[in-house]
Amino acid sequence: MVAGFLIIGFLLRSSFYAEKPSVSVDVSVNVDKLPSKTFVVASVGKDDTSWIRQNFADWQVARYIVDDEAADLTVPANKGQEAMAYLTYIIDTYENLPDLSVFMHSARWQWHNDDPLYDGIPMLKNLQLPYIISQGYTNLRCVWLLGCPAEMNLEAKPEEVDAAKTTEIAYPQAFKELFPGEQMPPRIGVACCAQFAVTREKIRERPLTDYKRYRQWLLDTPLDNHVSGRVLEYSWHIIFGKPPVHCPNAKECYCNIFGLCDLECNEEGKCGEYWPFPPFATLPHGWPTVGWSGESRDQEVLANLRTVAASPKSREEIKSAA
Repeated sequence: MVAGFLIIGFLLRSSFYAEKPSVSVDVSVNVDKLPSKTFVVASVGKDDTSWIRQNFADWQVARYIVDDEAADLTVPANKGQEAMAYLTYIIDTYENLPDLSVFMHSARWQWHNDDPLYDGIPMLKNLQLPYIISQGYTNLRCVWLLGCPAEMNLEAKPEEVDAAKTTEIAYPQAFKELFPGEQMPPRIGVACCAQFAVTREKIRERPLTDYKRYRQWLLDTPLDNHVSGRVLEYSWHIIFGKPPVHCPNAKECYCNIFGLCDLECNEEGKCGEYWPFPPFATLPHGWPTVGWSGESRDQEVLANLRTVAASPKSREEIKSAA
């Protein structure tokens, strides 16, 4: 079962960045609204990101188009998946950052969105900004699968590491290059999948030269793009001041970050099936009104799925509710 999760997880993470990076930002600022806040969106040109502006008119949007060199904002090379876009945004705006930057992928419906239907809109609308700003850095995923309680054991001998765990094999040397002079942690753990919020002050706790070094590492590394991207995926929390293993209690996380304080949580790392692990590496075409087996689902069925998912029911019970 765990091996199956790892394989699906790799496929899910690998599906987004098959093309070339570049960037575009809406820099308009409404000075009457505080805190200032920006969605930093990693995307490809064909992506429909209209859902963001339609639902979040009070946010600035910095859209990085990773396969269009002529885009308003672009990156130096298509390497490292979303990490190259994220780092380029930080480098370009370091002296003019908003109060809060939320780093995210482009699609509304994504398997890793921490929502019963993988919907980005309720997830982002539920963000508890005062708490998030007080924390400096906040991962936008509470459920521990995948990444917690420890994604990588860096004390394992090379021959003891599963050959399929390419990121775990590459991480020790990458850590030395990214964080010269810092002590190698024994383990790395954080909930996947590189969507997080960071304040201006937290970003500036590191000098601009650090972010330039991280980006140059992405440009120079011979590692496969998926591996180099995953190295950064499991380093953002360290970059922004959290311990190498950063796995908050799921119940507290959902309450603090999303205001979901009534979830029933029988495990430290999950709350029922609030985030159900997807059976396949991509969502079906037509999701969510088309289900995993091709069945049609109306709004009543979808609403029921949300209600059931918030309770500690089994996957079988949730399927039957559909």
